[in-house]
Amino acid sequence: MISCDDSGDGGDNQTCVHQLVDQDRVVALVAGSELDYAGAAYVSAQHVPDIGGEPITTVYDQYPYLYQIYGSSEPRDGSAPGWDGTEYQTTEVYRYFKQKLGLRRATVVAYDQADSARYAAELVQGLRAEGYQVQSETVDFALPDFAAVAAEMKAQGTQLLMDAMDTRGNIGLCQAMAADGVTVAAKVTNVQNWSEQVRQDYADVPGCRDVLWATADSRNYDDVGYPAVAAFRAAMQRYYPQRAALMSQWELEGWAAALWFSDAARSCGGTVTRACVNSFMERPQPYDADGLLIPTGFVPRPAPTGLQRACLDVARWEDSATVRGVRAPGSPRCRTWTPTASRCPPCPSAPEPGFGCPDFAAGSLRPVPTARALWPGLSGDRHGPRAPGNPGTRGPWRRGSRGGGRQGDGRQAGPQRASASMERSSWPCVFR
Repeated sequence: MISCDDSGDGGDNQTCVHQLVDQDRVVALVAGSELDYAGAAYVSAQHVPDIGGEPITTVYDQYPYLYQIYGSSEPRDGSAPGWDGTEYQTTEVYRYFKQKLGLRRATVVAYDQADSARYAAELVQGLRAEGYQVQSETVDFALPDFAAVAAEMKAQGTQLLMDAMDTRGNIGLCQAMAADGVTVAAKVTNVQNWSEQVRQDYADVPGCRDVLWATADSRNYDDVGYPAVAAFRAAMQRYYPQRAALMSQWELEGWAAALWFSDAARSCGGTVTRACVNSFMERPQPYDADGLLIPTGFVPRPAPTGLQRACLDVARWEDSATVRGVRAPGSPRCRTWTPTASRCPPCPSAPEPGFGCPDFAAGSLRPVPTARALWPGLSGDRHGPRAPGNPGTRGPWRRGSRGGGRQGDGRQAGPQRASASMERSSWPCVFR
């Protein structure tokens, strides 16, 4: 294994790309998280598979041979991101908190930085599409005035807080809220900020920590009741014991990306080539990394229209040492297309091509009335709201919005060893 640190710089990224591709002749790039993926076009032109990268920018929605961790049904022909330059997001995350917690007033906070602002715009549009009263706040990246944001939140009676910031910004905002006596019902962050560090990072602001949520397209790193998560944690404990108290969702997704590459390489037999790995990545069968990911793939499909049944993974932080995830037993791992139905049908009636639905217990699905249409032009994909610069969300865990999430599989919950509890719900019907 060969690594190269581009330090988040586009020029250094180009240097790393040419070193790895031209000099080291690597078979594939795996589990990248490039802030400025300036070398993406060259990687694609050389047919080098880039497997399981975090879609911080839109290059994974544009170029062939770049396989983001959440999959994609976009053309990815190199011409433009999404479908002819248009990307879509779904609204299940916002609906979840509206229906589950009864929230109606939201605030979105972002830096005055391009990627942060784009992601925040997605959140604002998605929230408004679900009928929220939304307040948008922008702070200076170097000298953020979080006190002014907290005061405005207090005046507006904010119930739901979402952000397009890093951990530093989140802590600063929470400190300002605590100083002004501002509380919210839910603080939903992205997958980048979901880690064991929450315990320490939010130690001085327990009011925020107690209402901290995230959403994602991958299993909670603490869900050790599931064999694939337990295997991940055991391997990390064996090879990187110093990471035990620093576990994060991005690490689990990196492990899932490594599994994806390993399975692709294994399919090649004795000769592992870029072409063979690409062939595995583009096969029609969905992939779930032994259950760590919601099944996904890279089969191009027409631009989404009509209704989509979407599920999401939701996690809320709990300080208790042992908690249990709450999931709908037997709810299916699949997406369904229902262009004309006003309510979601049972999953097996119309599975998306290539995605199978196992048997599930009667009554485990909870369809709800059709969601509002969310206009196109937003950065994101079928998994939920995602924006350039937001490593996760496709989440709130979407991938971690992306502020949004993908569907959950609803398998039976098991005990968790530490701090975060997971709730998976086959929840809303939404427009794509």
